[in-house]
Amino acid sequence: MPDEKNAVELFLTEKNALEDRRQALIRDLLKQREVAIQRFDAELAKLGHKPDTSKRNHHRKPAEIAGPKLAPKTQKVA
Repeated sequence: MPDEKNAVELFLTEKNALEDRRQALIRDLLKQREVAIQRFDAELAKLGHKPDTSKRNHHRKPAEIAGPKLAPKTQKVA
């Protein structure tokens, strides 16, 4: 029984260590990504690119969804 308890404790310790290492790697990757984005933005600025403050998105406005308003059809009287 004590061997099983030690095995479980060892497993949980290793699992926690791996999870901590994973989280540290993720944080490091996010920092590297942020630095790369800043460098890229700096290069673009040096080349004269001005960032667009109004970001476009793929969502259409309700008026665009409805389409253009058409004049009502008139009935011809024969």
